[in-house]
Amino acid sequence: MHWTVLILSGLFEGVWAIALDRSEGFSRLWPSLIFFAALTISMGGLAWALRGLPVGTAYAAWVAVGVIVALVYSLVTGEEAFSWAKMLFIAMIIGGVVGLKALS
Repeated sequence: MHWTVLILSGLFEGVWAIALDRSEGFSRLWPSLIFFAALTISMGGLAWALRGLPVGTAYAAWVAVGVIVALVYSLVTGEEAFSWAKMLFIAMIIGGVVGLKALS
């Protein structure tokens, strides 16, 4: 259950990172509200997951999920150019998270 909450929290970490960018320095209302809501959910979930997971493993996995969400969003919206090298590195991040889970 701790891993499930951690992964969901990581998804919200990606959401708040995207919303932070979209808020344009908190000058836009809806992206700013989404940022604060997603931040609260993300941090709360991370805090809960840390009750059953080691901090190093949990934090690395949480950040990795957020990075993947933000990068995939940027690729889909055309804000970042696609490259096979990026796909390779995303696969490496996913492999790292799977490896951390396997060892915990």
